Amino acid sequence: MAIIEVTDLGKTFRSKRKDPGLRGSLKALVQPEYRVSEAVRGISLTCERGEMLAFIGPNGAGKSTTIKMLTGILYPSSGSAQVLGLTPWRDRERLAFNIASVFGQKSQLWIHLPPLDTFNLLARIYELDDRAYRERRDQLIELFEVGDLVRTPARRLSLGERMRCEIVAALIHRPQVLFLDEPTIGLDVVSKSRIRDLLRALNRDEGVTVFLTSHDAGDIEQLCKRVIVINHGTLILNTSVSQLKRRYLQHKIVSLKLHEPVPAGGLDLPGTTVLKTSTYGVKLQVDTAMTGIETVIGRLVAQYAVADITIEDPPLEDIIAAIYGQPAT
Repeated sequence: MAIIEVTDLGKTFRSKRKDPGLRGSLKALVQPEYRVSEAVRGISLTCERGEMLAFIGPNGAGKSTTIKMLTGILYPSSGSAQVLGLTPWRDRERLAFNIASVFGQKSQLWIHLPPLDTFNLLARIYELDDRAYRERRDQLIELFEVGDLVRTPARRLSLGERMRCEIVAALIHRPQVLFLDEPTIGLDVVSKSRIRDLLRALNRDEGVTVFLTSHDAGDIEQLCKRVIVINHGTLILNTSVSQLKRRYLQHKIVSLKLHEPVPAGGLDLPGTTVLKTSTYGVKLQVDTAMTGIETVIGRLVAQYAVADITIEDPPLEDIIAAIYGQPAT
């Protein structure tokens, strides 16, 4: 069952053109000229209940504008959208009680107060029963392991600690849909892994639908099964993460360890490019459109004394970068 339905959604912004000079400025007051820009151009998508969906694109692609329309902050210029059966910009107050958002670059915690004070304030805002709120708060504090943090002013928390408290604050009222905008930005590897584990557990145990935007390929690969790509305000791809890899996978990486030193002239293998060499090791990039990976492996084993061999897909970052580089249509 679709919990988010978007049909031909578009958003156009108008801004006054600036005309330098006194005369031009006077004319602009009487007959202003406007510049029109399309931030979002007729996109359509759905998100199923309980799904973890990645909504990605380069900076300026229209991601934030789309999320603002889906949360009711902005009115669209065209098209329609339903979130939990509600029209976001018409039913914003009703919708707010059933959705939540976490922005990696914008805190909802009161910076000079302990997170616990923010939790208590949010309980009042969402009109939560006191007993139910305390049970929910304690459950989340235990799950996110922030018991020793909630009485420390937010400004004194590390970024990873603050982000865990941010997510707890967003979940206090048991939202059905969680919008995440760069939730792991600036976090170290350990903190990123912890946040991802917690989000997976939340989705599994409570069935929370997660609508994720991120520039971190690890977030996409480890959390989501489906990805929607937007660029120049237009939806350009809607597919599973596994199909994304298969469709745009144009090469593989082969790491080779030999029993003998690598020949001075390198390895003579058509369709491959040497990325790195050492005394006994070589890292190759195989163009799978030119030469099949099985052919390359067969030649390596036949021609060289192979001690170990590893075959890897290129990083998801490379695949996404190739998609972003496509020209606008």
